[in-house]
Amino acid sequence: MTFEEYEKLAARTAIYPERGKNLIYPVLGLTGESGEVAEKVKKLIRDRNYKIDTQFKEDIKKELGDVLWYIAAICYELGLSMEDVAKTNIEKLASRKERNMIHGEGDTR
Repeated sequence: MTFEEYEKLAARTAIYPERGKNLIYPVLGLTGESGEVAEKVKKLIRDRNYKIDTQFKEDIKKELGDVLWYIAAICYELGLSMEDVAKTNIEKLASRKERNMIHGEGDTR
């Protein structure tokens, strides 16, 4: 599945107030779902001594899918494509690697 295909399918389930004029809703959703990913990893450490099994992978896959959905919604709100976001990110990282700036802090490395 391509990003474009995903965006079209995800849009079918995007039901929230003032869609197309409501950036805050999907941003808050993204933070919530990202927190759920972190919570599952925290419990993996606390309760399972880092033991990753099939069930854990399935649970994380579902949460990452929710993260992806909210990213698609944010892109929609901003008129961006996920493909362009991904491409821009890879270009940024390649530039950092080429300049030996992968490590460190700041967006303008």
